[in-house]
Amino acid sequence: MAFDLYISSQDELDDFITSSIGCKILAIDTEFMREKTYRPQLCLLQLATENDVALIDPFEVMDLSGLSELFLDEGMMKIVHSGRQDVEILYFEVGVMPWPIFDTQIAAAVLGYSQQIGYGPLVHAECGVLLDKLDSFSEWGQRPLTQSQLNYAANDVIYLPQVYRNLKHRLMERGRLGWLEGDFRELVNPKRYEPNPRERYKKLKKGNQLNRQQMCAAREVAAWREERAIALDIPRKWVLGDEQIVEACKRETRTIDQLFLIRGMREKLSTEDARTVVKLIRTGLETPKSDWPDVPRKTKNERNVDNEVDLMMALVRKRAKENNIAFQTLANHDSLQAIARGHYEDAQLLEGWRYDMIGHELIDLLEGKIALSIVDRHLHVTRLEP
Repeated sequence: MAFDLYISSQDELDDFITSSIGCKILAIDTEFMREKTYRPQLCLLQLATENDVALIDPFEVMDLSGLSELFLDEGMMKIVHSGRQDVEILYFEVGVMPWPIFDTQIAAAVLGYSQQIGYGPLVHAECGVLLDKLDSFSEWGQRPLTQSQLNYAANDVIYLPQVYRNLKHRLMERGRLGWLEGDFRELVNPKRYEPNPRERYKKLKKGNQLNRQQMCAAREVAAWREERAIALDIPRKWVLGDEQIVEACKRETRTIDQLFLIRGMREKLSTEDARTVVKLIRTGLETPKSDWPDVPRKTKNERNVDNEVDLMMALVRKRAKENNIAFQTLANHDSLQAIARGHYEDAQLLEGWRYDMIGHELIDLLEGKIALSIVDRHLHVTRLEP
């Protein structure tokens, strides 16, 4: 299908916004590049309403903030597919979160599709259209874009409204539309996308190799790296890799010579930056114990719960199949493991519709109130008498 508008000026964008006021849907997709920048670089914005399909060139249209009028329109449903990165990009480009929002990938998962079904397969299943994905790995930063690229980009929003209507209808039939409110709210939670340099150490790969004092040093270095990457607009790994930070703090490095013994440090850091990193490590190591951060739980130091998790997974699979829901949407191995060890805080499984469907049963299973058995080759759940 063809698109109606290629918007390459501020006036054209203003006209599109004006003509879209009062529409009931706004399908959204983006094409971007992320390899060389801290944040994704928006290369093309695709929007579709009941009236128009528009491709907006952000290299020509420098100010997208006018779209906030549409993003904040409570009467206009914003539709995305696997929209986390789209939301992240547009939050910084437009300045507001789109709401209300409907993510077709999230919705599909509670209607029997796989948890991360792609846009193409979902369009094929719901609309009977087989999309050409030839341009999915295009260089979207080049200009001019080819006709094939433009058609590919337009297709990413043209079918979203029909997919949305189909999924919404079935969700309402099954009484499941309200289940997704929390997931959609979390999708547009600004805290998910705003960098917090002082918290970055919690996401360091192999950070669980560090003790609390060493983690305190890692907190300082990871925060400096984040701020440096933001200032230079480059990927954080170009400043320092996770493993380099962990290794430097695990060795409790206190001199530049010691720091440069770590693989890749000399190539990554200037002498001035190396001096800064060493100083930060020393600062972290000398921080009073009362200010040391907690370290991630080390699984090997906690009791083995493999048997409990195996039984829990069997029960979850049974309920997921009965309710035609993707298993991973209902629960994953890490969440089951945490609950089996008694870590109930922030457990999504113990909230809302997931608790009603399976969470309360999992607690009963762990407390010995129900038993699992095989009857006629099927898993059978038996509630035990007190």
